[in-house]
Amino acid sequence: MTDVPLDDPPVSKVDYLAVARSETFLRLKKRHRSFTFPLAVFFILWYFTFVLLAAYAPDVMATPVIGDINIGLILGLGQFVTTFAITMGYVAFANRKLDPLSAQLRSEMEGVERS
Repeated sequence: MTDVPLDDPPVSKVDYLAVARSETFLRLKKRHRSFTFPLAVFFILWYFTFVLLAAYAPDVMATPVIGDINIGLILGLGQFVTTFAITMGYVAFANRKLDPLSAQLRSEMEGVERS
């Protein structure tokens, strides 16, 4: 078996610590967190409310609404609807607010790398 010499990996010219402190990156991070943290808290509360109602208030969950459809079924399906709505909302938010900043940051970093 012959040893194949490994080339040294390319050295990046980008100062990633400086990028992490840059105004563009900090703005990107703040926008991301200002959207995702409140939605995450909302969804966790909504999910645990559903679970706690199912565990400790089965009579409430079994309350009929229309025919055989009860509150538990509606709230359970609401979990799926909420998940899709949050996903679609995040994608729209990211396309509108995060992607332009990400593209700006990437072009700045690529400019440093090329020089």
